[in-house]
Amino acid sequence: MGGNQGAPAQGAGGFGDWSFIIMMVVIFAIFYFLMIRPQQKKQKELKAMLDNLAYGDVVMTTGGIHGKVTGLADAVVTLEIADKVRIKIARSAVGAILQKAGAPATSPATKS
Repeated sequence: MGGNQGAPAQGAGGFGDWSFIIMMVVIFAIFYFLMIRPQQKKQKELKAMLDNLAYGDVVMTTGGIHGKVTGLADAVVTLEIADKVRIKIARSAVGAILQKAGAPATSPATKS
């Protein structure tokens, strides 16, 4: 009697193993497309931005300091944050380019 009841359980267990593997692949695919891929894209854009830094660019650091690029080295950027006040920061600390050198300044939109 006991031998007959064990046979269907083995068949169901075999299907359960495959469904677990399929579910893990689906979960990995969801994580890849929702988390990993966008992060890689963001890192690629940040690297491109840091590689395109130029003299005269107005930038904002990750700490919120605004300044104009007056010096560039491999790993260090010199910012002028006020008249005759210059600081050196790590290139990776640049958070955003607010205005490219030679580009007209953007002014806030006025309401009419």
